[in-house]
Order: sequence, then C-alpha cells, then structure tokens
Amino acid sequence: MWSIHNHLLLLIAVTCCALFQPLHAAWISGEEAIMGTKVSVQLWHQDKSQGEAAVQAVMEEFRRLDKKLSPYIEHSELALVNRMAASEPVVISEEFYRLLETSHVYSELTKGAFDITFASIGHRYDYRKGVKPSDSTIDTALPLIDYRNIRLAAANRTVSFEKPGVRIDLGGIAKGYAVDRGIELLQQRGIGHALISAGGDSRLLGDHRGRPWHIGIQAPRDKERMAAMLPLVDNAISTSGDYERFFERDGVRYHHIISPKTGRSAGTLQSVTIIGPNATRTDALSTSVFVLGAEKGMALVNRLEDIDAVIIDEDGEMITSDGFTDAGSQ
Repeated sequence: MWSIHNHLLLLIAVTCCALFQPLHAAWISGEEAIMGTKVSVQLWHQDKSQGEAAVQAVMEEFRRLDKKLSPYIEHSELALVNRMAASEPVVISEEFYRLLETSHVYSELTKGAFDITFASIGHRYDYRKGVKPSDSTIDTALPLIDYRNIRLAAANRTVSFEKPGVRIDLGGIAKGYAVDRGIELLQQRGIGHALISAGGDSRLLGDHRGRPWHIGIQAPRDKERMAAMLPLVDNAISTSGDYERFFERDGVRYHHIISPKTGRSAGTLQSVTIIGPNATRTDALSTSVFVLGAEKGMALVNRLEDIDAVIIDEDGEMITSDGFTDAGSQ
C-alpha cells in the first residue's frame, strides 16, 4: 500500500526530473546564400535563443571569409593579391597565409593536381554565359598554371607571383575551410550535435542524437535522385562534380574543375566524394581526385589512412575505396 510518504517521494522525483529536462531543446536550422552557394546549419540546442545565435555566428563567419577570400569582391584580400603580387610582395593576414601554405601542401601531395593557380586560365571561363577561352589563349597562358609560381615568405608573411598574369582562386578549399571554422565556433559554444553544409562541402559534429547522420551523394545526371546514402558520425564529406557549374557546346561539357595540366575541364569522371576528418581536407582532395581520374585518384585515396572515396566515372559506374570494402567485410 502506497503511503503519503511514497507519494511525496514520487512527486519530488517527478519534479526533479522536470527541472533537469530542457524546456526548449530542439533542432534549430538556418540557411543563407554566401560564398556563391547555399550555406545551411542544423544544430541541437537546449535553449532556442542560444541555438539561433549560434546559427547566426556561423553565417557571420562565412560572410567574413567571403569578404577575405572571394576573387569577385574587389577589396578582398585575395583580389588584392591577384592585382599586386606579380609586381611586388604583398603582406597578407596570418589566416590567409596559412591557407596558402595548406594549399601548397595539397599541391605537393597530389603532384600538382590541386593547384590554386588554375585561375590563371579558369577566370576566362564564364559558365553562366557559356563563354570559354580559345585554344590558343589556353595554350599561351598554360605556363601560368603552376603552384611553384607562388612565392611565400614566412619571415615577413608575404606572397608574390613569379610571372605576370598568374592568378589564384581558393575555390577548391575555401568553402571547406569555412565549414571547419563554423564547426569550431559551435564547439566553442558547447554544441555537440550539428551539421554545416556549403554547397558540396559538409561537416558533421557528433551524431544525429543517437543515430548517424545520413548524407546523400547526388546522382550526377539526375538531380531528383541520390546515387548513395552514407551513414556518418563526426566526419566531413565533400563532393566535386561536373554538374555543379557547366555549360555544353557541340556535345562537350565545359565545367569548373580545371585540370592544371591542360587548362581545360578535367574530363573522365562525373563526381568524386571524399569522406575524412575535416572539410578543408575533403574539399581539397575531392577536387584533386577528380582531376587525377579514377585510377590515379583512387590510388592516392587508398594511400591515405584517414580518407575514403566514392567515385562515379564517366559511364555512371560507382567505384569505392578500400575502406568501404574493409568495412563491408567485417
């Protein structure tokens, strides 16, 4: 038989549980167009107003980096370098300098498949208007594409270009870096479950409240279909594809992933998806593997212990790295 004492204990227990339950815990999300793409944030927070403030902090960080790294904003740090670095060393911020150093690391790792000087020819393409440079223009400018044309001086934190006409573009790494910066801001606020996406670059913080996040890989030739769904926790994932920015002429697809060797669109794959520890790394490597092609690209991936890949080749066939095979055999 229940006594008054038992009822009081039960009431106290229920009250205490209620006190320790979050009153407004929820998934909070936001979406904005920044850095030429759709930036989306989804996070779990026990306080709605704090969660919304965290989403806005991420968006503000993206806007800050866009103003620094965009080649299209006249007064950005990158635009200043493109205007001045061929004539004199340009002093740049520590953050920008570190990004250029990181870009050099990936150029070395990929034997030049990743090369931010692709912009020396890449800026002549206009995918919205369907404009491409002539073959003679490409051939004349091709020697400008070489990451060794960039000179970095750590002592005074300067960058200079070896040749007039060299230009850089961080489109193959900047969005991934911005995603990582956003995740750092959320971690500083004590957030443990979140997803930040910027176009083809995403990073997952924790899991989806007790289950994995499920991230889709778009079918390159069918926007309405996913080629695969990947269950991920605490990972980054980046996809580079020939369907993101392109135009077609005379049966040829001209897209924005430029091969540094040819100055023309890299042509043997439809998409490359890289899974790894952070979005800066997956962003740079998805571009690199696309340029390298299936055989050389997958050989690189399989040498890197912290990376896996899903490649969709020119015939629409899916190729996966050894890590997927190993996981499936366990």
